[in-house]
Amino acid sequence: MFIEQVKTKDFNFILYLPVLLGFFLLMASNFIMTQDMSTEVIMNQMIAEWGTNITFVIVIIPLSLMCLGLLFWVKFINRQSLRSFTTSRKKVDWSRVFFSFGLWALITSVLTAVAYFSAPENFVINFEPVPFFTFLVLAIILIPLQTSFEEYFFRGYLMQGLGVLTNSRLIPFLTSSILFGLMHIANPEVGKLGMVIMIYYIGTGFFLGILTLMDEGLELALGFHAANNLVGALLVTADWTAFQTNSVLKDISEPTAGFDVVVPVFIIFPILLFVFSKKYGWTNWKEKLFGKLTAGTEIETIGN
Repeated sequence: MFIEQVKTKDFNFILYLPVLLGFFLLMASNFIMTQDMSTEVIMNQMIAEWGTNITFVIVIIPLSLMCLGLLFWVKFINRQSLRSFTTSRKKVDWSRVFFSFGLWALITSVLTAVAYFSAPENFVINFEPVPFFTFLVLAIILIPLQTSFEEYFFRGYLMQGLGVLTNSRLIPFLTSSILFGLMHIANPEVGKLGMVIMIYYIGTGFFLGILTLMDEGLELALGFHAANNLVGALLVTADWTAFQTNSVLKDISEPTAGFDVVVPVFIIFPILLFVFSKKYGWTNWKEKLFGKLTAGTEIETIGN
């Protein structure tokens, strides 16, 4: 079982604390420092000075590097194998990663096409070959690292650590989902659309938490999150989003928080959960989401 893999006599929550405290202090500091600033204005100033692609790298590279740092900490400080940090299966199931990535990439592409052809006046063609393909290379390298950090931290590190500490699935499920949403509170989208957008961010956290607990691993969440950020950044940008990119399209409409917030959380995500549950034979939902932990198994360490 995914959480139970670290429920052993060797588990030491003290070794978890530096990473947890460090990250949340960083997020709190970032939120406090941006309260008297317009992140949209800051982004526009950076783009004017350095260009879109360099600004993208500056924005995304901290979390991308933190992914490598977290994996190092888990492997060499916590003495946990990266396999057990990722999945409860005997090896990482890459077919799950690619299926989830491909499914959400397809849905995102279709929804973007529908939005464009139903209201073309809301978009301009933003495609320029050299900037786009430069961005494509940067995005393929950095975005999966950024999204993987968020999955490994919230659905892996935080969920496993809190799960063992509380002997519960519900507490880490609720905590990781809500904190994942709150992590985005300093995003320019929040300033532009208002706090209602947090429904989407927190709802996405719950969706990814369900994927992880029901599937007993991070593979589906890793694939979904990478597709969401990568394909979205390649297809559409806007002047008020966290990622301003050399994408194919640019949204020039006046942003509003309406069906775009509600439909994914309350319609699309439940449909996806149904699809995944049928494909992978999920059962015993109540126990997996809200139950106590079962007996732990010996964690695979570096020496094994």
